[in-house]
Amino acid sequence: MSGFDLVTMGRIGVDIYPLQTGLGLEDVTSFGKYLGGSATNVAVAAARYGLDAAIITKTGDDPFGRFIHKALAGYRVDDRFVGTSPHLPTPVTFCEIFPPDDFPIYFYRYPKAPDLDIDPGELDFDAIRDAKVFWVTGTGLCQEPSRSATLAAVEARDRRGITVLDLDYRPMFWDSREQAREWVGKALDHVTVAVGNLDECETAVATREPREAAKALRDRGISLAVVKRGPEGVLAVDDSGEVEVPPVPVEVVNGLGAGDAFGGALCHGLLARWDTERIMRFANAAGAHVAGELACSDAMPTEEQVLTMLNGGRHE
Repeated sequence: MSGFDLVTMGRIGVDIYPLQTGLGLEDVTSFGKYLGGSATNVAVAAARYGLDAAIITKTGDDPFGRFIHKALAGYRVDDRFVGTSPHLPTPVTFCEIFPPDDFPIYFYRYPKAPDLDIDPGELDFDAIRDAKVFWVTGTGLCQEPSRSATLAAVEARDRRGITVLDLDYRPMFWDSREQAREWVGKALDHVTVAVGNLDECETAVATREPREAAKALRDRGISLAVVKRGPEGVLAVDDSGEVEVPPVPVEVVNGLGAGDAFGGALCHGLLARWDTERIMRFANAAGAHVAGELACSDAMPTEEQVLTMLNGGRHE
């Protein structure tokens, strides 16, 4: 079997999003159900561009787990590496939507999420090594056995090909930022690309200053450091120098999922061997597209939609 274009590893679940905006969950009366989870959304986003994508994760043995397999098939994401933890429920995630910049998120991952129940002995290391891009997240490091599995996976890559660490810091999953920094640091030693916002960079390398953060990541041996700065756009630093790209204006509906759209677009651009500025502009526009929609997975754009966003909404 030839390698997948992209294999991601990490969170999966069901997003239960309110169909009314500007209300607390106590006042919402109807919800939509969507495939969710950061690593999952990145795989879905990449598949929208025609990439052959798969995900390594686990669900519960329950109706939501069955929904996930159906949804992955619908998005053309390979589910052969999606295992089952029969003693754990499939996670659900709720959010509140207060545009333009307040989107509280509530994770129901108790007593433990199946995607944190991945054991190193369950991994297909050939598929991991053969993938053109392998993508892991910081959340996968927060508990055992997922922590050991995530580290074993990136160690198996040995910085061959494109190996991405999404810094993905969610404080509710960790005892402290310092604990997260310790384990994220171990993963950084084995990846070639690191992506994160300012808070995630502070967790990883103890600074929020964009250029200092990029330099600190590069000093760890990272080939491409991507620092997302919100309304200030994106800073990317690689062997050719640094690139700054402004944000793409959009009327925000739901900011959740925009980073995952950015990630899928980043993978697409890297595999297409575009120059760094083109990749960042494209990924920014993909994120903006999703920020203007309610859902995450359902909203992941095609290349044509991203180009339309780049052209200010004009189809060319």
